[in-house]
Amino acid sequence: MIPMTLAEIAHAVSGRLDKVTDDQVTVTAPTAFDSRQVEDGGLFAALGGNRVDGHDYANEAIEKGAVAVLASRPTGTPAIIVDDVVTAMSDLAHAVSTRYTGRVLAITGSAGKTSTKDLLTQILARHGSVVATQRSFNNEIGFPHTVLRVQADTDFLVLEMGARGLGHISHLAAIARPQIGAVLGIGSAHIGEFGSREAIAVAKRELVEALDATGIAVLNTDDPLVAAMAEHTRAKVLRFGTGADADVRATDITLDASARAQFTLRHGDNAAPVILGVVGEHHLTNALAAAALALSVGVEFVTIAEGLDGAGLVSGSRMEVTERPDGVTVINDAFNASPESVEAALRSLATIAATSRPTIAVLGEMRELGDTAPALHATIGRRVADLGIGTLITVGGHHAELMATAARDAGSAQVTHVETKDQVLDLLTEGLRGRDVVLIKGANSAGLFETAAALATGH
Repeated sequence: MIPMTLAEIAHAVSGRLDKVTDDQVTVTAPTAFDSRQVEDGGLFAALGGNRVDGHDYANEAIEKGAVAVLASRPTGTPAIIVDDVVTAMSDLAHAVSTRYTGRVLAITGSAGKTSTKDLLTQILARHGSVVATQRSFNNEIGFPHTVLRVQADTDFLVLEMGARGLGHISHLAAIARPQIGAVLGIGSAHIGEFGSREAIAVAKRELVEALDATGIAVLNTDDPLVAAMAEHTRAKVLRFGTGADADVRATDITLDASARAQFTLRHGDNAAPVILGVVGEHHLTNALAAAALALSVGVEFVTIAEGLDGAGLVSGSRMEVTERPDGVTVINDAFNASPESVEAALRSLATIAATSRPTIAVLGEMRELGDTAPALHATIGRRVADLGIGTLITVGGHHAELMATAARDAGSAQVTHVETKDQVLDLLTEGLRGRDVVLIKGANSAGLFETAAALATGH
């Protein structure tokens, strides 16, 4: 964190000091909301919860080196007492961001935020120092936590922005106002909460609306709902995509036998071949967005192309490929699942199937789809049959069963429905053979990433 005294922090969060003997003591390390991750010189945010209350770990945090605790009640330790700890984290992050002089880049969209962030940070790391969102910490807690990790000499701050309602992205943008904002695409994720893709677009549009006239809006011209956002920003617009109207674009696109995208990256008169190191044609969009974002902060084209070539993903459970010693390939894409991301993963599996390798898709239920859930799950089931996936195992309740039924009705012969992730391991542990390719895809609440991890190790 950019150093601040306890007095300065208390003023920024409208808090009062409790059991603090010297208000000029400086916080120099990031704020942590998990006492196991406290760093010497940091601040511990005592978040409340249904099962765990951070206030109960205040003493442990101080013993591990925290200067003080950000709390909503006295803890018997040096503390800054506030009305609401989450709000105070946002207020403190805003205060830190006003002292930060580096470049702030923000990414939103229905899917691909974390993957784009992973690719972008690998490029930017060739150009300077980077602080970026860890995993998918893109909500009202994770976002300020990321901002509070920045140092005065950090060159780039890369932030994911998630939204579960109108005003969410506007709130995040006010905490750390980005100079550059990218919108990747509008899909069906959280459609149950928003009601329509058009409503989702309005929420995501808040990012480009927050940019001022000196900023840059990086927009996916392949998505009409995103492309239309150019009319809703004061910022300069930089377009990416596969069409001729894109400023940063991909041509000569092919997939290799492992479903990894190969293409020519183009910007102006510059062109360079790129082979991504991550499975799935859909990562082409993420790569182009990362390239456009990097160009926006002055990274040279050749550095961008070199950074993308062979680049993989740092965050786990996203098209993470493991080749087991027995010849079985496990693709772990179990962190989340929307209709678009499941479709993309299945297309990648079908590409691999074209090499005559047996394919197995393990699909969990998709969440937050509202009234559209039955139809969308059935559509995915039919796509499994259309794409020629050899075996389908669906996991979960009613909607997973609908997916299985639709696949059978569409002609899939090998379809099994189970209710729990443990049953998946029982089905597959003894049945997998060399050359089998297994895709594990589902919402993280289903816990299928644990199943994928167990399959990847063979245990």
